[in-house]
Amino acid sequence: MPKIKTNSGAKKRFTLTGSGKVKRKHAYKSHILTKKTTKQKRNLTHTALVAPADEKRIKELLVV
Repeated sequence: MPKIKTNSGAKKRFTLTGSGKVKRKHAYKSHILTKKTTKQKRNLTHTALVAPADEKRIKELLVV
Protein backbone atom coordinates (compact mmCIF):
# COMPACT_ATOMS: atom_id res chain seq x y z
CA MET A 1 0.00 0.00 0.00
CA PRO A 2 1.43 3.42 -0.95
CA LYS A 3 2.28 6.11 1.55
CA ILE A 4 -0.25 8.90 2.06
CA LYS A 5 0.93 12.27 0.80
CA THR A 6 0.76 15.40 2.92
CA ASN A 7 -1.56 18.08 1.51
CA SER A 8 0.73 20.76 0.04
CA GLY A 9 -1.62 23.65 0.82
CA ALA A 10 -1.97 22.61 4.47
CA LYS A 11 1.79 22.11 4.77
CA LYS A 12 2.36 25.76 3.80
CA ARG A 13 -0.39 27.18 6.04
CA PHE A 14 -0.20 25.26 9.33
CA THR A 15 2.48 24.22 11.82
CA LEU A 16 2.28 21.91 14.80
CA THR A 17 3.23 22.98 18.31
CA GLY A 18 5.15 20.77 20.71
CA SER A 19 1.96 19.81 22.51
CA GLY A 20 0.26 18.77 19.24
CA LYS A 21 -1.95 21.81 18.69
CA VAL A 22 -2.14 23.43 15.24
CA LYS A 23 -0.94 27.01 14.68
CA ARG A 24 -2.28 29.24 11.91
CA LYS A 25 -1.81 32.76 10.61
CA HIS A 26 -4.51 35.42 10.40
CA ALA A 27 -6.20 36.27 7.11
CA TYR A 28 -6.48 39.77 5.59
CA LYS A 29 -2.79 40.71 5.91
CA SER A 30 -1.64 40.30 2.30
CA HIS A 31 -2.94 43.29 0.31
CA ILE A 32 -5.17 46.40 0.49
CA LEU A 33 -3.33 47.38 3.66
CA THR A 34 -3.66 51.16 3.21
CA LYS A 35 -7.26 51.28 4.45
CA LYS A 36 -6.53 49.09 7.50
CA THR A 37 -5.45 50.75 10.72
CA THR A 38 -1.97 50.19 12.16
CA LYS A 39 -3.54 48.50 15.19
CA GLN A 40 -5.51 46.10 12.97
CA LYS A 41 -2.42 45.18 10.94
CA ARG A 42 -0.34 44.70 14.09
CA ASN A 43 -2.94 42.37 15.62
CA LEU A 44 -3.10 40.31 12.42
CA THR A 45 0.66 39.67 12.63
CA HIS A 46 0.41 37.27 15.58
CA THR A 47 -0.28 33.58 15.11
CA ALA A 48 -3.39 31.90 16.50
CA LEU A 49 -4.44 28.35 17.28
CA VAL A 50 -6.89 26.44 15.10
CA ALA A 51 -10.30 25.86 16.67
CA PRO A 52 -10.70 22.42 18.30
CA ALA A 53 -13.58 21.63 15.91
CA ASP A 54 -11.25 21.97 12.88
CA GLU A 55 -8.11 20.48 14.42
CA LYS A 56 -8.83 16.83 13.51
CA ARG A 57 -9.47 17.70 9.84
CA ILE A 58 -6.25 19.68 9.51
CA LYS A 59 -4.15 17.00 11.21
CA GLU A 60 -5.46 14.49 8.64
CA LEU A 61 -4.26 16.80 5.84
CA LEU A 62 -0.86 17.05 7.53
CA VAL A 63 -0.72 13.23 7.94
CA VAL A 64 0.42 13.32 11.57
